[in-house]
Amino acid sequence: MAAPSARERILETAFALFYARGIRAVGVDLIIAESGVAKATFYRHFPAKDELVLAYLDKVDGIWSGQLRAAAEAAGEDPAEQLVGLFDALTTACRREGYRGCAFINAAAESVPGTPVHERTVAHKDAVRTWVTDLAERAGAADPQGLARSLTLLLDGGLSDGALSASPDAPARAKETARLLVDAHTG
Repeated sequence: MAAPSARERILETAFALFYARGIRAVGVDLIIAESGVAKATFYRHFPAKDELVLAYLDKVDGIWSGQLRAAAEAAGEDPAEQLVGLFDALTTACRREGYRGCAFINAAAESVPGTPVHERTVAHKDAVRTWVTDLAERAGAADPQGLARSLTLLLDGGLSDGALSASPDAPARAKETARLLVDAHTG
């Protein structure tokens, strides 16, 4: 297997450090030292820290969106069941070693509104809500946008609670609540 490229090493290092310590708390010098690249190599790939943060958020987006979609698909063909099933991704996320909440919520809390980093966090949340809205429409919800908004708020709350209380029953409670919401909107 080929060794990871310098860019991949930088991104993997940033991924671990940003998530564990926070974006503001991690400086470029630490990422350079931990990834084992020269300063010139770092800046050739990421001319500014924000560019690295955006690449990190893109990587997180791919992982989390993939987990949500896989959990929904595992629930079967019925879109209403998929709306409930996507909450199984919470169980996996919240029980992971070193779990510190939603990387997008964390990044939004550390960024200034209107900046590219903040806009990327908003774009991610909008994309998830759009996907959930589509599922809600296919499930026959009377108010697909309202149901999607409620479910994504519940999902974000579950992600936050996983970092705050680390209660092992929180994902199951979120899924039960999702079931109630979906049944009320599609029944």
